[in-house]
This record gives sequence, structure tokens and C-alpha cells, in this order.
Amino acid sequence: MRIMSTSCICPVLVCLCFVQRCYGAAHHGSIKVTRNQTKHIEGETEVHHRPKRGWVWNQFFVLEEHLGPDPQYVGKLHSNSDKGDGSVKYILTGEGAGTIFIIDDTTGDIHSTKSLDREQKTHYVLHAQAIDRRTNKPLEPESEFIIKVQDINDNAPKFTDGPYIVTVPEMSEMGTSVLQVTATDADDPTYGNSARVVYSILQGQPYFSVDPKTGVIRTALHNMDREAREHYSVVIQAKDMAGQVGGLSGSTTVNITLTDVNDNPPRFPQKHYQLYVPESAQVGSAVGKIKASDADAGSNADMKYMIINGDGSGVFSISTDKETREGIISLKKPLNYEKKKSYTLNIEGANTHLDFRFSHLGPFKDVTMLKIIVGDVDEPPLFSLHSYVMEVYENAKIGTVVGTVAAQDPDSANSLVRYFIDHNTEEDRYFIIDANTGTIKTAKIFDREETPWYNITVAASEIVNPGLLSHVPVDIRILDVNDNPPELAREYDVVVCENAKPGQVIQTISATDKDNSANGPRFHYSLDEGLSLNPNFTLKDNEDNTASILTRRRRFSRTTQDVYYLPILISDSGIPSLSSSSTLTIRVCACERDGRVRTCHAEAFLSSAGLSTGALIAILLCVIILLAIVVLFITLRRSKKEPLIISEEDVRENVVTYDDEGGGEEDTEAFDITALRNPSAAEELKYRRDVRPDVKRVPRHQPSSSLNSIDVHEFIKQRLAEADLDPSVPPYDSIQTYAYEGHRSEAGSISSLDSATTHSDQDYNYLGDWGPEFKKLAELYGEIESERTT
Repeated sequence: MRIMSTSCICPVLVCLCFVQRCYGAAHHGSIKVTRNQTKHIEGETEVHHRPKRGWVWNQFFVLEEHLGPDPQYVGKLHSNSDKGDGSVKYILTGEGAGTIFIIDDTTGDIHSTKSLDREQKTHYVLHAQAIDRRTNKPLEPESEFIIKVQDINDNAPKFTDGPYIVTVPEMSEMGTSVLQVTATDADDPTYGNSARVVYSILQGQPYFSVDPKTGVIRTALHNMDREAREHYSVVIQAKDMAGQVGGLSGSTTVNITLTDVNDNPPRFPQKHYQLYVPESAQVGSAVGKIKASDADAGSNADMKYMIINGDGSGVFSISTDKETREGIISLKKPLNYEKKKSYTLNIEGANTHLDFRFSHLGPFKDVTMLKIIVGDVDEPPLFSLHSYVMEVYENAKIGTVVGTVAAQDPDSANSLVRYFIDHNTEEDRYFIIDANTGTIKTAKIFDREETPWYNITVAASEIVNPGLLSHVPVDIRILDVNDNPPELAREYDVVVCENAKPGQVIQTISATDKDNSANGPRFHYSLDEGLSLNPNFTLKDNEDNTASILTRRRRFSRTTQDVYYLPILISDSGIPSLSSSSTLTIRVCACERDGRVRTCHAEAFLSSAGLSTGALIAILLCVIILLAIVVLFITLRRSKKEPLIISEEDVRENVVTYDDEGGGEEDTEAFDITALRNPSAAEELKYRRDVRPDVKRVPRHQPSSSLNSIDVHEFIKQRLAEADLDPSVPPYDSIQTYAYEGHRSEAGSISSLDSATTHSDQDYNYLGDWGPEFKKLAELYGEIESERTT
């Protein structure tokens, strides 16, 4: 099959079409498809043939932007199997088949039904096949071909980044590169000159030029001055078809600004200036301004002003205002019209940022002369000092002279001056001043310990012009006199241990004095001489403003006296000397061997056992719990108590236990113990052992004549026989307890029950030296000894 193209729609393309038809296979990349074998359809046997040419393809071309009323003819498909009888049917598939491209299935003619744009899609890939119209069986294998959209010059060049804003320094050399602009053309750059762009300048000559091929913009003049013209608007055109007639074009604007360089020196508009300054101008205030002009901008116009000479360089100073670039003239010293009426200054203004490329245009500085005229004004009085410091003693009488201030009229008239105190604060009312002489006196009695300093302000004015005032601060110090006696530095809690030794230091005290150091320390300590000698304590002056309290005897007893009072006399070193009396309270406390206080006053008897309050509470709680357990146990026993004999059959040996206890040896009312000690006296008493008998009271230690004649062994055997023969006892064994001790010892009783009634002259003070284990015992015997002594 061959493809025949008839896209030759203009005389220019006739030759191209002819070459395409004749030499398309060789020069347009046509494909030659051959078949080595064919596969028979419907099960026919495979037959081998000689390879022969089947499809011969050419590339199809279709012009873009076709606007005609009829579909545009693209080309023709033809198969070798087509005999012209209509038996071959051509089928077209692929991109745009049926929508953009249609085919005549009988003749194989292909047409384009739509206007195509190469910039959107450059080519289309389609597939062609020839089939038998009767059997719908393929006569040739399906093959692929391409339809290319042929470009026409339908897109103008465009500057995608415009408009442009760019800067270039002024005074640049001719040909200095400013910017490169680039235009793009959407047409096919490989076909013709549709996308070949050249640049030209439409506006901006003769200042700038553009390279036709590269689009680089350059300066076209020497020494372009920003001060003459700063902004330029340059229009650049890009035209395709290599700039030929009929080509399409596009343009953009380039805004070029000349940046400043320091090519202009500063200049003062005048060579001589004059400035009026009143003599009343305050030191440090600005009295005038001066400015030099500079045509440059930004940092290139920055400058610094200075006074290079003149008789006023020591009185005036100049500084530069960076915002306004002005020279600010300030006053360094006060002016006095009566002494000097004018000053002359030479002021220089110079650039701070120099560009040495333009040093030939300099020098970049300028000088002018400034004459300052001092104006005469009526000035307020002038004090002899800037401030005054005066002194006065506290407790001084009202009207005491403190000091004197002096002021004078500086003008030539030398007017009289009046003085007064500014009563702005309460302190100003504590003093008065003589309006004519300026003498300051006290108006109250002062206490240095309350306020040591006073600050007042004194004003002075001329009598002829009271509106002109001058002020001066006056600081008044109150001097100290010895009017405060010394006192103890704090409330002291003095403690003496019971086991203190003579000469032991129990406290060191110190004192304070509200007066200053001249009337305070050194302090002297002593006991009150009006009282008798203290037998318990003494005082030692340490001569370093402290004193020590010492004991005079050993051992103190809280039970005898738990608090002592010691009067102390303290005097200072002032003239005259002042003194005060204070009383120290000394408590007696129990201490450890190392001197630590264990306890004081009544709680000593609780803490002497070595138990803290928490431990005592814990012990008390344990006792309460134990009592509760005992009560609960007794209650349960009583509720579950069974009879002695449960039944007649349950007769067996048992031990009967009685839990009743007596009151001990001192209980003489619960039971007559003599009956047990004297077997013969209890002979007649025969009671049941399970019933409490009524016992007569017998005095203790009653002598018995038969006590020495009855043996305890015989007594117990006798009681045992009585118990066995007694018909009233329960029918089981029981335990009989007898408290008979036998014969008395000739050595007597060693019991401590009666020892309290005996008297002894023994000294128990040595128990205090046995250590903390015997401390309680020593305290008990010490108390007994004290009571005995009393």
C-alpha cells in the first residue's frame, strides 16, 4: 500500500509535494514493511512466499490554523491488494481518528476536519489497516504512520519577565552592561524563520543601546549624571522572521535608574553667617544650626561638622544631626555679656564617605565663618556656691543660727537681693531665713535619732524685678549630742544549769545606743552598787562592749528556786555619760553533762525520765488498749462461765483456780494474815475454801506465844487433814495456799516498806556524780535532804 499526499496547496509547495511523492521513502524516513510469511486464516495450511513489498509509508503534513470551509486534504492510503473494485476497505485508528482525521474507506483519502495548532500538539500517531470488505478479514497487517502539523508564523515574540526595573551607577563608562532581555517565540524554531528573533530599541536613544542578537542593553553615553537626570524609560522590541517585513513583534519597557556616587563636594550657601545668642542661654542647650548643601544622596551626602578655629571654640561646640545633616551649635560655658559681647567660629563641613575615583572633583569639604553676638538680658541673682552644707546640734533652741547663703546681681546695675525658702515640703517649714542677710535659723527642736538630715531650697530675687529667681539647694546635718542611754541589745533568755560550777559563764550580753559612735561605745557594765553582794551570780566587763554573767556557787535546785533576777547597770562613753539599769531573768534548768538544756520548770519531772511528750502519749495509748483488752476478756469470761459441777456423770478431778488477789502486804483489811502466820490462832477457823469467810481484824505484828512452838510442817499436815475430812468442800481436789513464813529472823526484816520512817544522816550528793543513770535517784534523795534541812 502506498500513501499519496496532496498537501500541495500553494505554488511554493508544488516542488515539495513532487519531491515528497517521488522521493518520500528515501528522504522522509518512510517505512518499508515486508512479509516473510503469512498465516492463513480459518485453519488453512501455512504457505511460505517470497518476501514482497506490502506497505510503503510517507510522513503526512498538515498546515496549522487552516480556516477554509472544506476539510483539509491530508493524503491517501492505497494497498497493493486494491484492484479498484471496492472490495478493499480502509480503516483508520489512533490519535484524532474519527474526530480530527477522517478517511474514505473505499478510496483511502484522509482529510482534517478541524483547525490544528502546532503549539498545542506537533504531531499525531495513527494506525491504518486494509481489510476485505466481504469477509472483514485483514489483507495487510496493521501499520503505524505519523501526521505532522506544519508550522506557520502565527506567534509573536513575548517578553515573559517584563517590564523590567534596573539600576546603573551614574558616571559609568560608555558600554557598561545594564541588563539582558530575552523574548521567546512559540513557533517552530527548526522550520523557517518564524522563531528567529532580533532586538531593537524603540525608545531610550541616545542614552542606551541594545544588541540585536543577545538583547543586552548598554549605556551609550559617557558620564551620565544622576543630578542632571535620574530616571530613564527604555522600550525594547523583539521581531521574528529575522526582522523582515511581515514578521511579528513584541515589546517591553525597561525602567533604568541612575544610582548616586559621591561626585559632588559639600558647599555652604554663604561664606559668612551671624547668630544672636542671649547671655541667659543655658549651658548644654542648642543655640543655632548651620547646614552645607550636597547634591549627592544617601550616604554620599553624609557629612561631619567641626570648629577648626576661632575665639569661641572653648565656649561653643558643634555636632551633626544625621537625619537632617545639619550642624547643631551648643553652648559649652555660660555667657556673660558684661565680659564678652561676641565670638567668631570657623566651621568646616566634610563628607564622611569618599570615592577616590572622583577625588579630582574635590576637595569634598567646605569652610564658612560664623559670628556669634551675645545679647544682654536682665539676669537673676547668682549664688556664691552651687550648693551649701550646714550643721546644727540636735536639741538646739529655736532660733539657733545654722548658716548664711549669699547671692549677687550679676548685671551692671547690681540690684539688692531678697532671700526666702521655697516651702514645697514640710521640711522647709523647720527653718527660717532672714530676707536681707540670707541667715538661716532653726524653727523647731531637732532630734538626730529621728531625722539626721534636712534638705531645703533657698531662692533669691532682685528687689526691682521679683520675677527673676535663682535657687540653690541647702543640706543641713543634725549633729549628735549624748541624749540616749545605752540599752541591752535584745531580750536575753539566761539559763543556769542545776549542776553549774562556780565561775562558769552562763551568758554574754551586749548593748546598743541610739547616739552615734562618739557618744555610744565603749560601754561599761556593772552590778547595781545599791544592792547587797549577790551570792549566786556576778558580772565581768569584757572591755569590748560586752559583759559575761558568771555563777558564784555550785549546784542550783529548781525545787528550791527556779528563777533569779540580776540587776545590771550599763553606761556609755559620752560627755556627760549616761547609764541605764536592766534586769536579767535567769532560769534554773536541768542540763545534760555536756551543758545542753534538758528541761526547765515543772515539766522537768516528766522529761527527767528521758521520755518525750510523744513517747508518753504512746505509752498512755498502749495502757488504754491493754485495759480495754482486759475488760473485754473479763466480760467474755463472765458471759461464758459454767457451773462447778456440770452433771452427775461428769465427776472427775479438777483444779479450781480463784483469780482474786489481795492488796499485798499493806492490805490489812481484806484478810487477817495473822491467822496464817500463827497456826494455833487459826485452829478454830474452819471455813470452806470456795467461800470468802468473814475475818476479824487483828492488828499487825501481834505477838503470839505459840508461834515459836508450832512447826510449819505440822501446821500444813493438820490443814490438809481438815480439808480431806471437811464434808462441805467440793468432791474434787483443790489447792490450799498458806502464807506462813515460819519463824522470824533475828536479823530483822530487810523490806523497804518501813524504811521511810527511819532517819539517816547519810549524804547522798555523791549520786549526782554517778552519771545520767542515777540522775533521778540523786534528784529524789536531794529533795528529801532539802526537806530535812528545811
